[in-house]
Amino acid sequence: MSEKNLPTVAYFSMEYGLHSDFKMYAGGLGILAGDYIKGAKDIQAPIIPIGLKWKQGYTDQRIDANGNPYDSFHNYVYDFLEDTGVKVTVKIRGLDVICKVWKTEHFGNNPLYLLDTDIPENADAWITGQLYGWFGEERIAQEIVLGIGGVKALRALEIPVDVYHFNEGHAALAAVELIREKMAGGDTFEEAWKATRQEVVFTTHTPIKEGNESHPLSRLEYMGAFNGLTRSQMERIGGEPFNMTVAGLRLSRISNGVAKLHGETANKMWKEVPGRSPIIAITNAIHTPTWVDERITRAYEENGDLWSVHAEIKSELIGFIQERSGIRLNEDNLLIGFSRRAAPYKRSDLLFSRPDIIEPYLESGKVQIVFSGKAHPLDDTGKKIVSNLVAMMKKYPKSVVFLENYDMTIGAMLTRGSDVWLNNPRRPLEASGTSGMKAAMNGVLNCSILDGWWPEACIDGENGWQIGDGFETTDFELLDRHDSEALYDTLLNRVLPTYYEDRDKWTQMMRRSIETTRTEFATKRMLEEYYSKMYIPS
Repeated sequence: MSEKNLPTVAYFSMEYGLHSDFKMYAGGLGILAGDYIKGAKDIQAPIIPIGLKWKQGYTDQRIDANGNPYDSFHNYVYDFLEDTGVKVTVKIRGLDVICKVWKTEHFGNNPLYLLDTDIPENADAWITGQLYGWFGEERIAQEIVLGIGGVKALRALEIPVDVYHFNEGHAALAAVELIREKMAGGDTFEEAWKATRQEVVFTTHTPIKEGNESHPLSRLEYMGAFNGLTRSQMERIGGEPFNMTVAGLRLSRISNGVAKLHGETANKMWKEVPGRSPIIAITNAIHTPTWVDERITRAYEENGDLWSVHAEIKSELIGFIQERSGIRLNEDNLLIGFSRRAAPYKRSDLLFSRPDIIEPYLESGKVQIVFSGKAHPLDDTGKKIVSNLVAMMKKYPKSVVFLENYDMTIGAMLTRGSDVWLNNPRRPLEASGTSGMKAAMNGVLNCSILDGWWPEACIDGENGWQIGDGFETTDFELLDRHDSEALYDTLLNRVLPTYYEDRDKWTQMMRRSIETTRTEFATKRMLEEYYSKMYIPS
Protein backbone atom coordinates (compact mmCIF):
# COMPACT_ATOMS: atom_id res chain seq x y z
CA MET A 1 0.00 0.00 0.00
CA SER A 2 1.51 3.32 -1.07
CA GLU A 3 1.23 5.94 1.66
CA LYS A 4 1.24 8.72 -0.92
CA ASN A 5 -2.10 10.38 -1.57
CA LEU A 6 -4.04 8.11 0.74
CA PRO A 7 -7.31 9.69 1.91
CA THR A 8 -7.26 11.15 5.41
CA VAL A 9 -9.70 9.26 7.64
CA ALA A 10 -11.33 10.59 10.81
CA TYR A 11 -11.95 7.51 12.97
CA PHE A 12 -14.66 7.89 15.63
CA SER A 13 -14.81 5.43 18.53
CA MET A 14 -16.35 5.61 22.00
CA GLU A 15 -13.39 3.72 23.50
CA TYR A 16 -9.69 3.06 22.85
CA GLY A 17 -7.71 0.27 24.51
CA LEU A 18 -4.10 1.46 24.38
CA HIS A 19 -2.75 0.43 27.79
CA SER A 20 -4.08 -1.00 31.06
CA ASP A 21 -3.25 2.23 32.89
CA PHE A 22 -5.15 4.42 30.41
CA LYS A 23 -8.78 3.77 31.34
CA MET A 24 -10.37 4.66 28.01
CA TYR A 25 -11.75 1.20 27.15
CA ALA A 26 -14.30 -1.36 28.27
CA GLY A 27 -13.74 -4.39 26.05
CA GLY A 28 -13.15 -5.76 22.58
CA LEU A 29 -14.45 -2.74 20.66
CA GLY A 30 -11.92 -0.51 22.41
CA ILE A 31 -9.05 -2.99 22.11
CA LEU A 32 -9.70 -3.18 18.37
CA ALA A 33 -9.70 0.64 18.12
CA GLY A 34 -6.48 0.89 20.12
CA ASP A 35 -4.75 -1.70 17.96
CA TYR A 36 -6.08 0.05 14.85
CA ILE A 37 -4.48 3.40 15.65
CA LYS A 38 -1.19 1.76 16.71
CA GLY A 39 -1.17 -0.15 13.42
CA ALA A 40 -1.89 3.09 11.56
CA LYS A 41 1.16 4.67 13.19
CA ASP A 42 3.34 1.71 12.16
CA ILE A 43 2.51 2.15 8.47
CA GLN A 44 2.12 5.95 8.56
CA ALA A 45 -1.54 5.78 7.49
CA PRO A 46 -3.30 9.17 7.76
CA ILE A 47 -5.96 8.12 10.26
CA ILE A 48 -7.15 10.71 12.80
CA PRO A 49 -8.79 9.05 15.83
CA ILE A 50 -11.46 10.92 17.78
CA GLY A 51 -12.78 9.83 21.20
CA LEU A 52 -13.78 10.98 24.66
CA LYS A 53 -11.52 11.56 27.67
CA TRP A 54 -13.16 9.47 30.38
CA LYS A 55 -12.62 10.74 33.93
CA GLN A 56 -13.37 7.34 35.49
CA GLY A 57 -13.41 5.06 32.46
CA TYR A 58 -15.13 1.71 32.79
CA THR A 59 -15.80 -0.09 36.06
CA ASP A 60 -13.13 -1.61 38.26
CA GLN A 61 -14.96 -4.82 39.13
CA ARG A 62 -13.92 -6.70 42.25
CA ILE A 63 -15.24 -9.83 43.95
CA ASP A 64 -16.62 -9.54 47.48
CA ALA A 65 -16.32 -12.04 50.34
CA ASN A 66 -19.49 -13.82 49.13
CA GLY A 67 -18.13 -14.33 45.63
CA ASN A 68 -20.23 -11.60 44.00
CA PRO A 69 -18.89 -8.82 41.75
CA TYR A 70 -19.20 -5.18 42.77
CA ASP A 71 -18.23 -2.03 40.92
CA SER A 72 -15.95 0.81 41.92
CA PHE A 73 -15.04 3.99 40.08
CA HIS A 74 -11.97 6.16 40.47
CA ASN A 75 -11.00 9.56 39.13
CA TYR A 76 -7.91 9.24 36.95
CA VAL A 77 -5.40 11.95 36.01
CA TYR A 78 -3.06 11.50 33.03
CA ASP A 79 0.02 13.69 32.88
CA PHE A 80 0.96 12.64 29.34
CA LEU A 81 -2.07 14.26 27.66
CA GLU A 82 -1.27 17.38 25.61
CA ASP A 83 -3.60 20.37 25.73
CA THR A 84 -4.36 21.33 22.11
CA GLY A 85 -5.67 24.71 23.25
CA VAL A 86 -8.88 23.96 21.33
CA LYS A 87 -12.37 24.09 22.85
CA VAL A 88 -15.63 23.49 20.99
CA THR A 89 -19.24 23.94 22.06
CA VAL A 90 -22.22 21.61 21.64
CA LYS A 91 -25.80 22.14 22.76
CA ILE A 92 -27.24 19.58 25.20
CA ARG A 93 -30.69 20.07 26.72
CA GLY A 94 -30.63 23.60 25.30
CA LEU A 95 -27.46 24.51 27.21
CA ASP A 96 -23.98 25.18 25.87
CA VAL A 97 -21.53 22.44 26.84
CA ILE A 98 -17.88 23.25 26.25
CA CYS A 99 -15.56 20.41 25.23
CA LYS A 100 -11.82 20.73 25.74
CA VAL A 101 -9.69 18.79 23.24
CA TRP A 102 -6.67 16.80 24.41
CA LYS A 103 -4.16 14.88 22.32
CA THR A 104 -1.88 11.89 22.97
CA GLU A 105 0.63 9.82 20.99
CA HIS A 106 2.00 8.29 24.17
CA PHE A 107 1.44 4.62 23.29
CA GLY A 108 2.95 4.47 19.81
CA ASN A 109 -0.37 5.46 18.26
CA ASN A 110 -1.47 8.02 15.69
CA PRO A 111 -2.36 11.30 17.44
CA LEU A 112 -5.58 10.59 19.37
CA TYR A 113 -7.89 13.55 20.05
CA LEU A 114 -10.08 13.24 23.14
CA LEU A 115 -12.99 15.54 24.02
CA ASP A 116 -13.48 16.37 27.69
CA THR A 117 -16.43 18.07 29.42
CA ASP A 118 -14.84 17.94 32.90
CA ILE A 119 -13.89 21.61 32.97
CA PRO A 120 -15.00 24.51 35.22
CA GLU A 121 -17.12 26.16 32.50
CA ASN A 122 -19.62 23.27 32.51
CA ALA A 123 -22.44 22.58 34.94
CA ASP A 124 -22.72 19.12 33.27
CA ALA A 125 -19.04 18.33 33.75
CA TRP A 126 -19.69 14.61 34.23
CA ILE A 127 -20.87 13.83 30.69
CA THR A 128 -17.43 12.32 30.06
CA GLY A 129 -17.35 10.70 33.51
CA GLN A 130 -18.08 7.00 33.04
CA LEU A 131 -17.70 4.98 29.85
CA TYR A 132 -21.08 3.33 29.13
CA GLY A 133 -22.25 4.57 32.52
CA TRP A 134 -25.68 5.56 33.77
CA PHE A 135 -28.77 5.71 31.56
CA GLY A 136 -30.21 6.76 28.20
CA GLU A 137 -29.96 10.52 28.57
CA GLU A 138 -26.31 10.37 29.63
CA ARG A 139 -25.48 8.05 26.73
CA ILE A 140 -27.07 10.47 24.25
CA ALA A 141 -25.14 13.36 25.82
CA GLN A 142 -21.90 11.38 25.39
CA GLU A 143 -22.77 10.62 21.77
CA ILE A 144 -23.51 14.29 21.07
CA VAL A 145 -20.03 15.13 22.40
CA LEU A 146 -18.36 12.33 20.40
CA GLY A 147 -20.21 12.84 17.11
CA ILE A 148 -21.20 16.51 16.88
CA GLY A 149 -18.34 17.68 19.10
CA GLY A 150 -15.89 15.45 17.25
CA VAL A 151 -16.67 17.03 13.86
CA LYS A 152 -16.44 20.51 15.40
CA ALA A 153 -13.07 19.59 16.94
CA LEU A 154 -11.72 18.53 13.54
CA ARG A 155 -12.81 21.88 12.11
CA ALA A 156 -11.24 23.82 15.00
CA LEU A 157 -8.00 21.84 14.67
CA GLU A 158 -8.06 22.62 10.94
CA ILE A 159 -7.60 18.97 10.00
CA PRO A 160 -8.97 18.30 6.49
CA VAL A 161 -10.86 14.99 6.30
CA ASP A 162 -11.72 12.84 3.26
CA VAL A 163 -13.53 9.98 5.00
CA TYR A 164 -15.38 9.66 8.32
CA HIS A 165 -15.25 6.14 9.78
CA PHE A 166 -17.73 5.31 12.55
CA ASN A 167 -16.59 2.40 14.71
CA GLU A 168 -20.08 1.22 15.81
CA GLY A 169 -23.25 3.33 16.00
CA HIS A 170 -22.12 5.54 18.89
CA ALA A 171 -20.73 8.05 16.37
CA ALA A 172 -23.83 8.31 14.14
CA LEU A 173 -24.54 11.89 15.26
CA ALA A 174 -21.30 12.98 13.56
CA ALA A 175 -23.14 12.46 10.25
CA VAL A 176 -26.05 14.56 11.53
CA GLU A 177 -23.51 17.36 12.09
CA LEU A 178 -22.10 16.86 8.58
CA ILE A 179 -25.64 17.15 7.18
CA ARG A 180 -26.27 20.30 9.27
CA GLU A 181 -23.07 21.88 7.95
CA LYS A 182 -24.11 21.29 4.33
CA MET A 183 -27.63 22.57 4.93
CA ALA A 184 -26.15 25.71 6.51
CA GLY A 185 -24.27 26.15 3.25
CA GLY A 186 -27.49 26.06 1.24
CA ASP A 187 -28.06 22.36 0.49
CA THR A 188 -31.47 20.80 0.93
CA PHE A 189 -31.75 17.94 3.45
CA GLU A 190 -31.82 15.41 0.60
CA GLU A 191 -28.71 16.88 -1.02
CA ALA A 192 -26.88 17.09 2.29
CA TRP A 193 -27.74 13.49 3.25
CA LYS A 194 -26.68 12.18 -0.17
CA ALA A 195 -23.37 14.08 -0.07
CA THR A 196 -22.68 13.02 3.54
CA ARG A 197 -23.19 9.35 2.66
CA GLN A 198 -20.34 9.63 0.19
CA GLU A 199 -18.00 10.67 3.03
CA VAL A 200 -19.01 8.13 5.70
CA VAL A 201 -18.12 4.45 6.21
CA PHE A 202 -19.47 2.37 9.07
CA THR A 203 -18.39 -0.70 11.05
CA THR A 204 -21.02 -2.77 12.86
CA HIS A 205 -19.93 -5.18 15.61
CA THR A 206 -22.91 -6.47 17.57
CA PRO A 207 -24.54 -9.55 15.99
CA ILE A 208 -27.48 -9.54 18.43
CA LYS A 209 -30.26 -7.21 17.32
CA GLU A 210 -31.23 -6.33 20.89
CA GLY A 211 -27.63 -5.32 21.62
CA ASN A 212 -27.79 -2.50 19.08
CA GLU A 213 -28.49 0.75 20.84
CA SER A 214 -31.70 2.72 20.24
CA HIS A 215 -33.36 5.79 21.76
CA PRO A 216 -36.89 7.23 21.61
CA LEU A 217 -36.98 10.17 19.21
CA SER A 218 -38.60 12.36 21.87
CA ARG A 219 -35.58 11.80 24.13
CA LEU A 220 -33.12 12.57 21.33
CA GLU A 221 -35.04 15.76 20.59
CA TYR A 222 -35.08 16.83 24.24
CA MET A 223 -31.32 16.20 24.53
CA GLY A 224 -30.56 18.27 21.42
CA ALA A 225 -29.43 15.41 19.19
CA PHE A 226 -31.63 16.56 16.28
CA ASN A 227 -29.05 19.34 15.81
CA GLY A 228 -31.27 21.41 13.52
CA LEU A 229 -32.93 18.50 11.72
CA THR A 230 -36.66 17.83 11.98
CA ARG A 231 -38.30 14.89 13.69
CA SER A 232 -39.36 13.39 10.37
CA GLN A 233 -35.83 13.73 8.97
CA MET A 234 -34.37 11.98 12.03
CA GLU A 235 -36.99 9.24 11.75
CA ARG A 236 -36.04 8.67 8.11
CA ILE A 237 -32.42 8.25 9.19
CA GLY A 238 -32.84 5.98 12.22
CA GLY A 239 -36.50 5.04 12.65
CA GLU A 240 -38.64 5.28 15.79
CA PRO A 241 -37.17 4.39 18.18
CA PHE A 242 -33.97 5.76 16.60
CA ASN A 243 -31.62 2.80 16.11
CA MET A 244 -27.97 3.89 16.08
CA THR A 245 -26.92 0.95 13.88
CA VAL A 246 -29.73 1.54 11.39
CA ALA A 247 -28.65 5.20 11.30
CA GLY A 248 -25.03 4.16 10.68
CA LEU A 249 -26.13 1.91 7.82
CA ARG A 250 -28.24 4.66 6.21
CA LEU A 251 -25.69 7.44 6.69
CA SER A 252 -22.77 5.61 5.03
CA ARG A 253 -21.79 4.64 1.52
CA ILE A 254 -20.47 1.26 2.67
CA SER A 255 -20.44 -0.75 5.90
CA ASN A 256 -18.60 -3.78 7.17
CA GLY A 257 -18.85 -6.65 9.58
CA VAL A 258 -15.70 -7.75 11.41
CA ALA A 259 -15.26 -11.34 10.14
CA LYS A 260 -16.47 -13.18 7.04
CA LEU A 261 -19.14 -15.05 8.99
CA HIS A 262 -20.16 -11.86 10.78
CA GLY A 263 -20.57 -10.13 7.40
CA GLU A 264 -23.11 -12.82 6.46
CA THR A 265 -24.84 -12.54 9.84
CA ALA A 266 -25.05 -8.74 9.64
CA ASN A 267 -26.55 -8.89 6.15
CA LYS A 268 -29.23 -11.28 7.39
CA MET A 269 -29.89 -9.16 10.49
CA TRP A 270 -30.35 -5.88 8.64
CA LYS A 271 -31.79 -7.11 5.32
CA GLU A 272 -35.14 -5.43 6.02
CA VAL A 273 -33.61 -1.95 6.43
CA PRO A 274 -34.48 0.08 3.31
CA GLY A 275 -31.85 2.47 2.01
CA ARG A 276 -28.96 0.90 3.91
CA SER A 277 -25.42 0.71 2.62
CA PRO A 278 -24.02 -2.63 1.45
CA ILE A 279 -22.30 -4.63 4.23
CA ILE A 280 -19.01 -6.30 3.33
CA ALA A 281 -16.66 -8.22 5.63
CA ILE A 282 -13.24 -7.05 6.82
CA THR A 283 -11.91 -9.35 9.51
CA ASN A 284 -10.45 -7.72 12.61
CA ALA A 285 -6.77 -8.03 13.42
CA ILE A 286 -4.33 -7.37 16.26
CA HIS A 287 -1.31 -5.14 16.82
CA THR A 288 1.35 -7.81 17.14
CA PRO A 289 4.01 -5.72 18.98
CA THR A 290 1.43 -5.10 21.73
CA TRP A 291 0.20 -8.67 22.14
CA VAL A 292 2.81 -11.17 20.92
CA ASP A 293 5.74 -12.09 23.16
CA GLU A 294 9.04 -11.29 21.43
CA ARG A 295 10.60 -14.48 22.82
CA ILE A 296 8.10 -16.73 21.06
CA THR A 297 8.44 -14.74 17.82
CA ARG A 298 12.22 -15.06 17.98
CA ALA A 299 12.04 -18.81 18.64
CA TYR A 300 9.65 -19.22 15.70
CA GLU A 301 11.76 -17.15 13.28
CA GLU A 302 15.01 -18.82 14.30
CA ASN A 303 13.46 -22.29 14.21
CA GLY A 304 14.23 -22.62 17.91
CA ASP A 305 12.65 -24.65 20.70
CA LEU A 306 9.10 -23.29 20.91
CA TRP A 307 8.13 -25.56 23.77
CA SER A 308 10.86 -24.44 26.19
CA VAL A 309 10.16 -20.77 25.43
CA HIS A 310 6.43 -21.35 25.94
CA ALA A 311 7.16 -23.16 29.21
CA GLU A 312 9.09 -20.11 30.43
CA ILE A 313 6.19 -17.78 29.55
CA LYS A 314 3.66 -20.20 31.08
CA SER A 315 5.69 -20.25 34.30
CA GLU A 316 5.47 -16.45 34.41
CA LEU A 317 1.68 -16.68 33.95
CA ILE A 318 1.41 -19.19 36.77
CA GLY A 319 3.35 -16.82 39.03
CA PHE A 320 1.06 -13.97 37.97
CA ILE A 321 -2.03 -16.08 38.76
CA GLN A 322 -0.65 -16.95 42.19
CA GLU A 323 0.10 -13.30 42.90
CA ARG A 324 -3.44 -12.27 41.91
CA SER A 325 -5.44 -15.17 43.37
CA GLY A 326 -3.25 -17.00 45.89
CA ILE A 327 -3.66 -20.21 43.86
CA ARG A 328 -0.60 -22.04 42.55
CA LEU A 329 -1.41 -24.09 39.45
CA ASN A 330 0.69 -26.99 38.20
CA GLU A 331 3.13 -25.96 35.48
CA ASP A 332 3.18 -29.44 33.93
CA ASN A 333 -0.58 -29.80 33.55
CA LEU A 334 -2.74 -28.46 30.75
CA LEU A 335 -3.76 -24.82 31.29
CA ILE A 336 -6.78 -23.44 29.45
CA GLY A 337 -7.38 -19.68 29.17
CA PHE A 338 -10.85 -18.14 28.84
CA SER A 339 -11.27 -14.38 29.18
CA ARG A 340 -14.39 -12.72 27.83
CA ARG A 341 -17.05 -10.17 28.62
CA ALA A 342 -19.65 -11.85 30.86
CA ALA A 343 -22.52 -12.37 28.40
CA PRO A 344 -24.83 -15.40 28.19
CA TYR A 345 -24.07 -16.21 24.53
CA LYS A 346 -20.36 -16.63 25.35
CA ARG A 347 -21.27 -19.60 27.63
CA SER A 348 -18.42 -19.24 30.12
CA ASP A 349 -19.69 -22.26 32.05
CA LEU A 350 -20.18 -24.68 29.14
CA LEU A 351 -17.21 -26.74 30.34
CA PHE A 352 -19.09 -27.40 33.62
CA SER A 353 -22.37 -28.45 31.98
CA ARG A 354 -21.76 -32.18 32.65
CA PRO A 355 -20.02 -32.50 36.02
CA ASP A 356 -20.09 -36.31 35.71
CA ILE A 357 -17.77 -36.01 32.70
CA ILE A 358 -15.45 -33.13 33.58
CA GLU A 359 -15.21 -33.36 37.38
CA PRO A 360 -12.54 -36.11 37.55
CA TYR A 361 -10.24 -34.05 35.32
CA LEU A 362 -10.73 -30.94 37.43
CA GLU A 363 -10.26 -32.78 40.72
CA SER A 364 -7.04 -34.40 39.51
CA GLY A 365 -5.80 -31.11 38.02
CA LYS A 366 -5.31 -32.75 34.63
CA VAL A 367 -7.45 -29.91 33.26
CA GLN A 368 -6.80 -26.43 34.70
CA ILE A 369 -8.73 -23.37 33.54
CA VAL A 370 -8.28 -19.67 34.23
CA PHE A 371 -11.23 -17.32 33.66
CA SER A 372 -11.42 -13.57 33.59
CA GLY A 373 -14.07 -11.09 32.50
CA LYS A 374 -16.33 -8.24 33.55
CA ALA A 375 -20.06 -7.69 33.49
CA HIS A 376 -21.53 -4.30 32.65
CA PRO A 377 -22.28 -2.49 35.96
CA LEU A 378 -26.05 -2.58 35.24
CA ASP A 379 -26.12 -6.16 33.93
CA ASP A 380 -27.32 -8.46 36.71
CA THR A 381 -27.33 -11.47 34.37
CA GLY A 382 -23.67 -10.88 33.52
CA LYS A 383 -22.83 -10.52 37.19
CA LYS A 384 -24.53 -13.85 37.90
CA ILE A 385 -22.24 -15.45 35.29
CA VAL A 386 -19.21 -14.04 37.12
CA SER A 387 -20.56 -15.28 40.49
CA ASN A 388 -21.01 -18.78 39.03
CA LEU A 389 -17.39 -18.84 37.83
CA VAL A 390 -16.18 -17.73 41.27
CA ALA A 391 -18.30 -20.54 42.79
CA MET A 392 -16.53 -23.02 40.49
CA MET A 393 -13.18 -21.71 41.75
CA LYS A 394 -14.30 -22.51 45.30
CA LYS A 395 -15.54 -25.94 44.23
CA TYR A 396 -12.33 -26.85 42.37
CA PRO A 397 -9.65 -24.83 44.21
CA LYS A 398 -6.70 -26.64 42.62
CA SER A 399 -7.75 -26.27 39.00
CA VAL A 400 -10.20 -23.39 38.44
CA VAL A 401 -9.24 -19.72 38.86
CA PHE A 402 -11.19 -16.54 38.25
CA LEU A 403 -9.06 -13.39 37.96
CA GLU A 404 -11.06 -10.33 38.95
CA ASN A 405 -11.07 -6.93 37.25
CA TYR A 406 -10.20 -8.13 33.73
CA ASP A 407 -7.99 -5.69 31.82
CA MET A 408 -5.33 -5.55 29.12
CA THR A 409 -2.65 -6.82 31.51
CA ILE A 410 -4.61 -9.98 32.34
CA GLY A 411 -5.55 -10.42 28.68
CA ALA A 412 -1.91 -10.23 27.58
CA MET A 413 -0.70 -12.66 30.27
CA LEU A 414 -3.39 -15.25 29.47
CA THR A 415 -3.06 -15.09 25.68
CA ARG A 416 0.73 -15.52 25.99
CA GLY A 417 1.01 -18.15 28.70
CA SER A 418 -1.97 -20.51 28.44
CA ASP A 419 -1.61 -23.81 26.58
CA VAL A 420 -5.07 -23.70 25.02
CA TRP A 421 -7.40 -20.81 24.25
CA LEU A 422 -11.03 -21.84 24.69
CA ASN A 423 -13.92 -20.10 22.95
CA ASN A 424 -17.39 -21.61 22.91
CA PRO A 425 -20.00 -18.98 21.96
CA ARG A 426 -23.39 -19.72 20.46
CA ARG A 427 -22.69 -19.53 16.73
CA PRO A 428 -23.11 -17.08 14.96
CA LEU A 429 -23.17 -14.57 17.84
CA GLU A 430 -19.40 -13.98 18.14
CA ALA A 431 -18.59 -11.03 15.87
CA SER A 432 -14.83 -11.61 15.66
CA GLY A 433 -12.93 -12.62 18.80
CA THR A 434 -9.48 -11.03 18.56
CA SER A 435 -8.24 -12.66 21.78
CA GLY A 436 -8.00 -15.92 19.83
CA MET A 437 -5.72 -14.23 17.30
CA LYS A 438 -3.44 -13.06 20.11
CA ALA A 439 -3.28 -16.58 21.50
CA ALA A 440 -2.61 -18.13 18.08
CA MET A 441 0.34 -15.85 17.34
CA ASN A 442 1.81 -16.75 20.74
CA GLY A 443 1.62 -20.44 19.89
CA VAL A 444 -1.33 -20.95 22.25
CA LEU A 445 -3.62 -23.42 20.49
CA ASN A 446 -7.21 -22.37 19.84
CA CYS A 447 -9.96 -24.80 20.73
CA SER A 448 -13.07 -23.05 19.47
CA ILE A 449 -16.55 -23.19 18.06
CA LEU A 450 -16.50 -22.26 14.36
CA ASP A 451 -17.57 -18.68 15.00
CA GLY A 452 -16.12 -15.20 14.57
CA TRP A 453 -12.65 -15.25 12.98
CA TRP A 454 -11.91 -18.95 13.63
CA PRO A 455 -13.61 -20.43 10.51
CA GLU A 456 -11.15 -18.39 8.44
CA ALA A 457 -8.09 -19.63 10.32
CA CYS A 458 -8.85 -23.14 11.59
CA ILE A 459 -7.07 -26.11 10.04
CA ASP A 460 -8.55 -28.66 12.41
CA GLY A 461 -5.96 -30.78 14.20
CA GLU A 462 -3.13 -28.88 12.52
CA ASN A 463 -3.08 -25.33 13.97
CA GLY A 464 -5.74 -25.81 16.65
CA TRP A 465 -9.09 -27.55 16.98
CA GLN A 466 -12.66 -26.86 15.98
CA ILE A 467 -15.44 -27.68 18.43
CA GLY A 468 -18.40 -29.22 16.63
CA ASP A 469 -19.49 -28.75 13.06
CA GLY A 470 -20.81 -25.19 12.77
CA PHE A 471 -24.30 -26.21 13.88
CA GLU A 472 -26.78 -23.33 14.27
CA THR A 473 -30.26 -23.20 15.76
CA THR A 474 -32.34 -20.67 17.68
CA ASP A 475 -33.26 -23.47 20.11
CA PHE A 476 -30.54 -22.62 22.62
CA GLU A 477 -31.21 -25.65 24.80
CA LEU A 478 -30.58 -27.93 21.83
CA LEU A 479 -27.58 -25.90 20.69
CA ASP A 480 -25.98 -25.90 24.14
CA ARG A 481 -26.44 -29.66 24.48
CA HIS A 482 -24.98 -30.27 21.00
CA ASP A 483 -21.98 -28.00 21.60
CA SER A 484 -21.35 -29.32 25.11
CA GLU A 485 -20.99 -32.86 23.74
CA ALA A 486 -18.69 -31.57 21.00
CA LEU A 487 -16.57 -29.66 23.54
CA TYR A 488 -16.05 -32.74 25.71
CA ASP A 489 -15.27 -34.90 22.69
CA THR A 490 -12.68 -32.45 21.36
CA LEU A 491 -11.08 -31.68 24.71
CA LEU A 492 -10.93 -35.19 26.14
CA ASN A 493 -10.30 -37.25 23.00
CA ARG A 494 -8.08 -34.90 21.00
CA VAL A 495 -6.57 -32.07 23.04
CA LEU A 496 -5.60 -33.95 26.20
CA PRO A 497 -4.00 -36.96 24.47
CA THR A 498 -1.91 -34.65 22.28
CA TYR A 499 -0.79 -32.54 25.24
CA TYR A 500 0.08 -35.41 27.56
CA GLU A 501 1.26 -38.06 25.07
CA ASP A 502 2.60 -36.36 21.93
CA ARG A 503 4.75 -33.34 22.72
CA ASP A 504 6.25 -33.32 19.21
CA LYS A 505 2.82 -32.98 17.60
CA TRP A 506 1.82 -30.26 20.07
CA THR A 507 4.95 -28.27 19.22
CA GLN A 508 4.32 -28.73 15.49
CA MET A 509 0.81 -27.40 16.02
CA MET A 510 2.19 -24.39 17.88
CA ARG A 511 4.45 -23.63 14.94
CA ARG A 512 1.57 -23.99 12.47
CA SER A 513 -0.61 -21.77 14.63
CA ILE A 514 1.94 -18.96 14.45
CA GLU A 515 2.70 -19.55 10.77
CA THR A 516 -0.94 -19.42 9.63
CA THR A 517 -1.99 -16.35 11.61
CA ARG A 518 0.92 -13.95 12.07
CA THR A 519 0.43 -12.05 8.79
CA GLU A 520 -3.22 -12.66 7.96
CA PHE A 521 -4.52 -11.41 11.32
CA ALA A 522 -2.14 -8.49 11.89
CA THR A 523 -3.23 -4.86 11.68
CA LYS A 524 -1.31 -4.13 8.45
CA ARG A 525 -3.56 -6.49 6.47
CA MET A 526 -6.69 -5.06 8.10
CA LEU A 527 -5.71 -1.44 7.40
CA GLU A 528 -4.85 -2.25 3.79
CA GLU A 529 -8.29 -3.81 3.37
CA TYR A 530 -10.05 -0.80 4.89
CA TYR A 531 -8.22 1.47 2.47
CA SER A 532 -8.75 -0.65 -0.63
CA LYS A 533 -12.34 -1.74 0.08
CA MET A 534 -13.83 1.20 2.00
CA TYR A 535 -11.78 4.37 2.23
CA ILE A 536 -10.87 4.69 -1.44
CA PRO A 537 -14.16 4.86 -3.40
CA SER A 538 -14.33 2.32 -6.20
